Amino acid sequence: MIGAVAIVCGYLLGSIPSGYIAARLKKGIDIRNVGTRVMGALNVYYEVGHAAGVLVLLADIGKGVGAVLLARWLGVDLIFQLLAGLAAVLGHVFPVFLKFRGGRGGATSIGVLLCLLPKAIPFWLAICGVVLLITRNVAFCYSMGFVCFPVAAGLIYGSVAMVVFSAGLPIFLGIKYIPRLKEMHSVTGGSWRGVIFRSSINERF
Repeated sequence: MIGAVAIVCGYLLGSIPSGYIAARLKKGIDIRNVGTRVMGALNVYYEVGHAAGVLVLLADIGKGVGAVLLARWLGVDLIFQLLAGLAAVLGHVFPVFLKFRGGRGGATSIGVLLCLLPKAIPFWLAICGVVLLITRNVAFCYSMGFVCFPVAAGLIYGSVAMVVFSAGLPIFLGIKYIPRLKEMHSVTGGSWRGVIFRSSINERF
């Protein structure tokens, strides 16, 4: 019963539409109708403003962290902590407050994984920093950062459940991102190099 409460609370927490709220308050727009048409921190960053994007990023990461911490506070086993984290991601992607049309879940997933695997934080930051320096592509840098989590889960934490979860979550996100990849691939004339590399972090297709 407590496990179910943790999952439901995780979903409701993830459903808080931080990006939508920021765009409405700042510009009076529905963030899901502009830019990449999703309720994500990056879309807010480019379409609403840098400060708003950073705040939404922190809020979305916080939703993932909060879901896991709440599950721990309720005293549930690891499996329910993982499910609560997954529920938060699903809440962001399919928010009940916005007729189940939200974001892609990247920032919330980062929050979940950083909370579950805190020893992976230095490696995640290092990968993100190096990739961002080389490509100047924010989305690509944090996507590559996901690689460190299953490795850390296996080598540092020795948890099969964590390995499966931390590998499966990015795969789910990748599937959600396929339409956007196809769109960028088309815009760049079929150049994957153009999809990955940017002239600056403010360049967007």
